[in-house]
Amino acid sequence: MRWGLNSAFPAGFPFLTFFPAVILSSFLFGYRAGVLAAVLCGLLAWYFFIPPLHSFNVQHTTLVAMLFYLGVVAVDILLIHWMQAANQRLAAERERSTQLAATRELLFQELQHRVSNNLQMAAAVLQLQKRGVADAAAQAAIADAASTLALIGKIQRTLYRPDGELLTLDEFLRELSAEINQSSGKAGIDISVQAMPGIMLAPNSAIPVALIMAEAIANAIEHGFANTNAGQIEVRVQKDADWVELSVADNGAGPPAGFRLESADSLGLKIVKALAAQLSGHVGMIRANDQTTLLLRFPAPALAAA
Repeated sequence: MRWGLNSAFPAGFPFLTFFPAVILSSFLFGYRAGVLAAVLCGLLAWYFFIPPLHSFNVQHTTLVAMLFYLGVVAVDILLIHWMQAANQRLAAERERSTQLAATRELLFQELQHRVSNNLQMAAAVLQLQKRGVADAAAQAAIADAASTLALIGKIQRTLYRPDGELLTLDEFLRELSAEINQSSGKAGIDISVQAMPGIMLAPNSAIPVALIMAEAIANAIEHGFANTNAGQIEVRVQKDADWVELSVADNGAGPPAGFRLESADSLGLKIVKALAAQLSGHVGMIRANDQTTLLLRFPAPALAAA
């Protein structure tokens, strides 16, 4: 190309087209090929395009031109080599990061699985212990504790996506309520969840909220629908600038006359009140229009938008 364009170039530009040849060789084939191209191109330029032509005659101007050429191609080759080496290091680092992320995800899933299994195992052990207890009140307390542990295991398993990310509140509550409903064995009970999409709870807030919701659903199924296999439970989550409100309403039989949540002595409801206090919120129960509603309100700063 240089020979063909020689007549179009002004005098004094012997290295035109040779610089790009060195740069392309280095970029495409590595610095060794760049060095080889630099030597060959330098010799070709010296022999064919630096006077006196067709010789390797050494003159002062020739040395200056060749030193200039060597300096430029050396900088080009070094810059390209350093750039490619940096890219290779970056690619290797990305590969290591990908492998570490995959390992972390696997370990996290294994941890979640083991925690959930251990909680379920503890619940099963409590159920076995209950058989050896004669006192009815003690049996009821142990049964409540076992069901609560089993519930925490379900929450732990449901709280996170397979990739380790937290579920949004609406997804989390839907999955958990469906699992609770399925384990109840009452297929005729319909549980609906209406929650603002895209809201996320930190784990230290998500677990108490989920436990309260699950306890309310479990109470509705156990007591409100004790004599029937059909009914409706509606879970709602609303949020404004300052407060979050969770309500669990059912159209079951309702609590007995004179029931007051504040004085309830069952383990589940005691846990509900303690968890509401942990959220710096308050919980109450309302019976109106043939519906029983458990209402939880807690401050909005415990939430984060997805």
